Amino acid sequence: MTLMAWTRQLGAAVVLAGLAAGAASAQDSSNRVAAMTDWSVFVESDPTECWVVSTARESTNTRDGRNVAVRRGDILWFVSYRPGSDVAGEVAFTGGYPYRSGSTVQVTIGDATFELFTDGDWAWPAAPGDDARLITAMKRGAEAEVVGFSARGTRTADTFSLFGFTAAVEEAERRCTR
Repeated sequence: MTLMAWTRQLGAAVVLAGLAAGAASAQDSSNRVAAMTDWSVFVESDPTECWVVSTARESTNTRDGRNVAVRRGDILWFVSYRPGSDVAGEVAFTGGYPYRSGSTVQVTIGDATFELFTDGDWAWPAAPGDDARLITAMKRGAEAEVVGFSARGTRTADTFSLFGFTAAVEEAERRCTR
């Protein structure tokens, strides 16, 4: 299974199971093993997979400089570990809508900026080294803003809390790295 196919499958499973992270989520899943402030840790056993996930704390949608009401699916940020596939610390983001074809998503954490490529509803760093740099910034930061453009031209700005991220990602690493 390709990375994009796996991430889409994972995202669909999380959404369908109602596994949105954060304090507002009252639903727990049998594979949720920890909640670290604004981030949750999930583990699957066959094959072994771990991921941390959070939902956007705030979202702003604008078109032509004006706030607009839009319908979006779940807005989720993941970091995944799949030891059977030698994947450790893979970042993925879904904005809850299809991105404009050929566009990128910009992530800002403090003074650091990262660019993610898009495919459909998903965005990823271009290379594994980019994942590691983004995770390092997430561990050091308190908040992240993720900005993208929908296929309809709407600019979306999603704000994520990074409180609990370090503890969550360390728990996933502990459970899912060889």
